[in-house]
Amino acid sequence: MNTLINAFSALSDSTRFSIVEQLMQDGEMPAGDLIQGRGMSGAAISRHLKVLREAGLVQQRVHGTQRMYSVQPDGLRAIAEWTISKRQFWENSLDRLGDLIERENSWPT
Repeated sequence: MNTLINAFSALSDSTRFSIVEQLMQDGEMPAGDLIQGRGMSGAAISRHLKVLREAGLVQQRVHGTQRMYSVQPDGLRAIAEWTISKRQFWENSLDRLGDLIERENSWPT
């Protein structure tokens, strides 16, 4: 459960969320490319990347003098599996709401 809490906590920040989104869309990227368009220093992006790494959402590899970042599939898979596991809750809730609406619509006016 701590893994999920750490992942959701890391993604609660809009900058970190957008970094993960960008890596999902564009694939592996050097840290320097992740700075562009965010109006942040390299040090600030590095701190965000560290949080994402520690949460298991991104992975880093060294390529020469660059740090390359990509999405860590297992971290995102854990979020997806948790979300899917809650499907029954939402379906039951929507069924109860539908039943309530039907009963209200069938009451005499």
